[in-house]
Amino acid sequence: MTRTTYLPLAALLLSGTAMPAVAQVIETPQQDQSTSPTSPQATEQGTDDIVVTANRREQNLQDVSGVVQALSADDLRKSGITDVRNLGVAVPGLNIANQEGNIEIFIRGVGSSNNTELGDPGAAPHLNGSYIPRPRGLGLMFYDLERVEVNKGPQGTLYGRNALAGTLNIITAKPTFDRVTGYAQAEYGNRDSYAAEGAINVPLSDNFAARVAGYYVNKDYGFKNASPDPQASRLKPAGLEENYAGRVSLRWEPTDRLSLSVVGDYGKETGTGYPGANIFAAVEATGLRPEQLDLRRVVYRGQQGDMENELWGVQGKIGYRFDTFSVEATGSYRSVDFMQSNASSESIAWNGRDYSTVQFDNFSNNFWQTKSQSQVYELRASADSDQSLRWNLGGFYFKEKQQVGYMAVADRGYCCYSGTEFTMPDVNGESFAFFADGTYDVTDRLRVIGGIRYTDEKKSRYGIGGNWALTLGGADGACCVSTRLGTEGFRPALLDRPNFNVTGLTTPQQYAQFLIEGIKSPGARDTLIQQIGSIANGTNPNGTCFTRPDIDNGFVTCPTGTNGGFSYANLTIPGQQRGSAKFNFVDYRVGLEYDITSDNMLYAKVSTGHKSGGFNDTFQTSPIPETFKPESLTVFEAGSRNSFTAFGRRAHLNLTGFYYDYQDQVFQDLTCINLDTTQTPPQCNGYSLVNRNIGASRIYGLEAEARFNLPGNFSLDTNFAFLDTKITRGTVADARGQNNETGESPLIDLTGNRLPLASKYNVSVKLAQWFEMGRGRFDWQALLSYRSSYFLSQFNEKDIVFLDGERQNALQAGFPDRQVGFTTLNLGVGYTIGNYRLEAWATNFTDQQASTKALVGSALNIRFLNDAQSYGVRARVNF
Repeated sequence: MTRTTYLPLAALLLSGTAMPAVAQVIETPQQDQSTSPTSPQATEQGTDDIVVTANRREQNLQDVSGVVQALSADDLRKSGITDVRNLGVAVPGLNIANQEGNIEIFIRGVGSSNNTELGDPGAAPHLNGSYIPRPRGLGLMFYDLERVEVNKGPQGTLYGRNALAGTLNIITAKPTFDRVTGYAQAEYGNRDSYAAEGAINVPLSDNFAARVAGYYVNKDYGFKNASPDPQASRLKPAGLEENYAGRVSLRWEPTDRLSLSVVGDYGKETGTGYPGANIFAAVEATGLRPEQLDLRRVVYRGQQGDMENELWGVQGKIGYRFDTFSVEATGSYRSVDFMQSNASSESIAWNGRDYSTVQFDNFSNNFWQTKSQSQVYELRASADSDQSLRWNLGGFYFKEKQQVGYMAVADRGYCCYSGTEFTMPDVNGESFAFFADGTYDVTDRLRVIGGIRYTDEKKSRYGIGGNWALTLGGADGACCVSTRLGTEGFRPALLDRPNFNVTGLTTPQQYAQFLIEGIKSPGARDTLIQQIGSIANGTNPNGTCFTRPDIDNGFVTCPTGTNGGFSYANLTIPGQQRGSAKFNFVDYRVGLEYDITSDNMLYAKVSTGHKSGGFNDTFQTSPIPETFKPESLTVFEAGSRNSFTAFGRRAHLNLTGFYYDYQDQVFQDLTCINLDTTQTPPQCNGYSLVNRNIGASRIYGLEAEARFNLPGNFSLDTNFAFLDTKITRGTVADARGQNNETGESPLIDLTGNRLPLASKYNVSVKLAQWFEMGRGRFDWQALLSYRSSYFLSQFNEKDIVFLDGERQNALQAGFPDRQVGFTTLNLGVGYTIGNYRLEAWATNFTDQQASTKALVGSALNIRFLNDAQSYGVRARVNF
């Protein structure tokens, strides 16, 4: 996410908020789910019941009072969903976007867009049930899977931390004891993509087994470099990626009561990164809406985009079953090391664009560095499923250390230089919770469910943040000689800085030294070190003045009589950043379940969830940072789950209605950071964005799910979701109308607007069939997904009323933020003979272009897109 800056101000968005279940197809013990398709005989006979652990114990999906969607590894592969970012086509109401390498998850319009070290996800991601605080690199875990689960609605009592909107849980394949099994596959597709994946399961004894898996992928993301400049046209577009990963899983069950498992994984992403494209200039120049433009034809310039993300983790679990209850202890450690220099661009290409005014020799750019080391531990006791009171009781502990860096370099400024750096070598988060949850059988048909969880959290941060600024005077005090920073080969120091304490820096010499220490590798044509190096070493207090065509602005010359220095040299460095916050909250759920028959259940419940609060940046006028409270969500839900016989086969129809009360919602607002008290009345000379609990919303909706096994070996799965969202409170600064000279913005009342990324209608339909053909079996499936229109920001394309009273509609001003409704189609076919299988797939078959995320603010309308059309073939062998 674009960091807060000071004059000019970057815009940012509202933070929303969201956790999973565990599902699997019931199979015979000899079947290896990851290597064998679901048995056609099982489908034919209607025995493909799904088991989930949404309530932290195994249950048939039809017995769960809530909305849980589980996708098996087979279904994902056949539908061409080989990337976590594409899950939304199969799960209505789920929106997943990749903003600059960070995976953002929204469920039913609730999530979070705050990707900085001060933010948390609003829909909690998990790997094998263990919480992942930083979802960068989540896609590296998407191989050798057992299933993926999405649990909709707050899961505060059972899953706790940041499970406001729900959960996404990636479940990997587990070792089995029966025999050596495995698979190997290779694929080739369009966009010059190729990949390989495989796993082997080895029983080392009758109660100890190991599984080793790995994968490799090389592909591009579908963007095109439309730059006409000879040098810039050589830049590789954003989204190119080469990734590889490996995983080792161990499972030991020395007795029928004791079980132990360990999973270790390592992965690395490399490529050109995942920045968006700013379409503001294209909309302003053409008057066209985004759907009328080709958003994938990006005009790149400056440095080559580059990204590297290395991550690894270890998970362990030990369980012991007593006579009437079980105890389980789990722990995990995860490390993330992410670095990205954005692929910079000058908007997109459009018909008739005049490139004569574009400065291609402009290396302004954003650099990101994120390191995270997190630990998650849980101790849980649970009653056996045959007890009349089935309870869960336990404790949870989470600890994370982060080291983060961000720098925005502003090359080719007209005069004085102003960039931004936020680098925090010491960011800490800690949380502990205690929970109890259970289900009690009042009668053989009526059950009461209830749960409660207490959570205590704290956060702290130390580092630097603010502006780099240089104002270097020419002859006769002329303003100013320009500074270049970020040209070919430039790399910021960020976390490699030797010093992060700026409280004792007061002299120009110290300021100059601190700025120079922020450069790890100077660019080939950078000027900053040459200009202020003599200030830093004390040889000339006015620096070293020189001119050349790209920095003299056509009229500035060096002064005489200053020993070769500037007529003046004013330097600004980032300020000290310290912050901390503590908060606690209680989540609960209570409800009833009633079986009309053994195949028909009614339920009603109330549940809550919270997303962590935090604090804002430190400013010179406010050394104690402003804090914001956790967001809270209360959901009233009622529904029915029904199984019946149709066409002589088992079928299911589930209905759910819900109402959300969303309080203490965080919006970004404007605050004064430089108040001139010498004026009457006092005047603000600087502004910045801060997070505040100034919003509230209500959401209601209906979801329907139907699954049929039809004659002729057909199966039909349909999911429908209706969602109505409305902001009921929230007046914020309208960053779209920011005054570039003062930094001030007008206010806008968001009341009545829809939440971002929330379509009113979502539909997914999957039709599949298998039949015998020759010596093998042929199968096919088609997955059709429809999303009605949605807004990409909280502004909802309302008119902008500028500070001078001028009014413009959003399109005229360059800020359309409505994504039109669209349909995507995924296709898959396969032919299996024995252990050999050949598949072909196509995702986004009609090549629909849609924005899954946007940053909308002052001169910003940055779009992050869905994946372009992808198709290919895959060969697989199971053994």
